[in-house]
Amino acid sequence: MAVGSPKVAVAVFIVKENKLLIGKRQACVAHSYFSVPSGHLEFGESFEECATREVKEETGLDIMKIEILKVTNNLFLDNEANLAEHYVVILVRAVLVDPNQIPQNLEPQKCDGWEWYDWENLPDPLVPQLRSAIKEGFNPFQDNFKEY
Repeated sequence: MAVGSPKVAVAVFIVKENKLLIGKRQACVAHSYFSVPSGHLEFGESFEECATREVKEETGLDIMKIEILKVTNNLFLDNEANLAEHYVVILVRAVLVDPNQIPQNLEPQKCDGWEWYDWENLPDPLVPQLRSAIKEGFNPFQDNFKEY
């Protein structure tokens, strides 16, 4: 199994009232799982810049008030697919610049489309790293910082 260096991704929880913007993935990793807009951090980019760029590329939406909520460390092993990946995921919260913006599916090869889902009624299955964070008490509608 080929193993590379860890990758860094930013996952953006766009909140609107008690809803989150979520899409069904069509990418090779986590195909047919539901996820928030997300993507890889590019060289020299801040987490906020990555969040802004990825949301714009995937949905056409403009976001603001970007806050880092949590960092997760995720190891994905799939022996059948001979796949091993290590992701550090920065979970951020943001709001729309204009609450009346409508999400577009600008990458149909990677996503089936975007819908607003109530926090109490999220789609299934969520990508493993989000499901795990939620199981551990992550809530994008609250501050999730832990004191150490």
